[in-house]
Amino acid sequence: MDPANECAPKKRRRSFSPDGTPAIKRHTYRLLELGAAGDTQGRWVNRVLALFIIGTVVMAVLETVPEVDDEWGGVFDLLEIVAGVLFLAEYIARVWVADLHPPFRRFTPLGARLRYCGQISAIIDLMAILPFLLALFLPTIELKILIVLRLTRFFKLARYSPALRSLASAVASERHALIASLVIIFGVILVAATGLYLVERHVQPEKLGTIPGAMWWALATLTTVGYGDVVPVTPPGKVLGGLVMLMGYGLFALPIGIVATAFAREIHSRDFVVTWGMVAGVPLFEDLKAAEIAEIAKLLRALSVDTGQVITRKGAEADSMYFIARGAVEVALDQSRVRLEEGDFFGEMAILGGRRRVASVFALEATQLMVLEAHDLHRLMRNQPDVARKILDEVQERARMGSLPDDIIEEEVSRAAEVVETLKEEGAGAGVGLTEPELFDVEPGGGAEGDGETDAEVDDAPSGAQPQVPSDTPDKA
Repeated sequence: MDPANECAPKKRRRSFSPDGTPAIKRHTYRLLELGAAGDTQGRWVNRVLALFIIGTVVMAVLETVPEVDDEWGGVFDLLEIVAGVLFLAEYIARVWVADLHPPFRRFTPLGARLRYCGQISAIIDLMAILPFLLALFLPTIELKILIVLRLTRFFKLARYSPALRSLASAVASERHALIASLVIIFGVILVAATGLYLVERHVQPEKLGTIPGAMWWALATLTTVGYGDVVPVTPPGKVLGGLVMLMGYGLFALPIGIVATAFAREIHSRDFVVTWGMVAGVPLFEDLKAAEIAEIAKLLRALSVDTGQVITRKGAEADSMYFIARGAVEVALDQSRVRLEEGDFFGEMAILGGRRRVASVFALEATQLMVLEAHDLHRLMRNQPDVARKILDEVQERARMGSLPDDIIEEEVSRAAEVVETLKEEGAGAGVGLTEPELFDVEPGGGAEGDGETDAEVDDAPSGAQPQVPSDTPDKA
């Protein structure tokens, strides 16, 4: 160990980020707003909040049952207070960090918070805490009177469910088509009601003596519900009723089909955008056009791995790169271990072919990966010379800079540098090397340091002899 490093003072954790934002504020923003984007701690915060939302909604429903309320009313009131304090703290914290949202960063802190408070999600959060605030400042009011406001907390779940958000987006995007279909349905109801009124107004004047009265029958018949309280009794009326029933199947399938198609398109678009973003973040593809990146994204295939399962083994042939769609993996380097999470990738240079793995990678938890095979990319490069030229130009540029290693490169673990630095500052992992990963350092005339123990540390499954990393691997640039 370098004596200079021993004498160097330990770094203190920064209380402010480079832009002057307090670290606790950025941490709060990450916990509250980045859970849906894959942040592990943020996901746990979302789960706790969703659990409280579901619990308070269930309590509000059960309190309307006299027997349950008589026995558990006191407990429900206490839990309601706890949930109210939690939701109030959540709302205040979200307003506090509103100026960190990318769309609001160009505004002043006050302007950003005011704009955030005008969003639908923030309005729903405010309605969720209104029962607690009213009970706090108006002690004489009963919480049960505010049951309607308490039930609006159910809509808070949309914040934590990508599927619900996608459904809302699908309905909003097809609102014009849905309105048109509802107009058609209303027109058919009006025509059917008018027809039955003309046919049976003299036979059943008390039920079908007016068009508005006949519209109830038309609506019940068109939806194929048929309550039976109003039915045609004449032959022409029965024929008309049958036609209306048959039309109901097709008419109400129209808005359902519109929503279903839009929802499927929204889900596909969301998944494609996520996949496209991961591919676009690879340095090797940074010069490609959006359409070219989309072509590469189509080549990805899904792969699920369980906790502890080896994904790549050091010294094995490298023929694919991996994107982490969900979960986390650990890269076992010679002197350290690096954690990669959702949105990261590894094995970039493997898709060029003719390389060996320089590190073993295994799953820290159940992980969903997207795999890009080298032969698939090579086929695309043969079919699209422009893509091949841009990729090869990037490879040649790296070769001139002396930064062409085997399959894992520094860019792939750069996002984990902050985590490693944090572990250093906290002194975590005593006795474990937490130095910056020396990815490309290879001893002259031999394999990489620690070849004999990497596989044993990563996987306890028996394995055969592994080929050594070539000794001519360039040193770290």
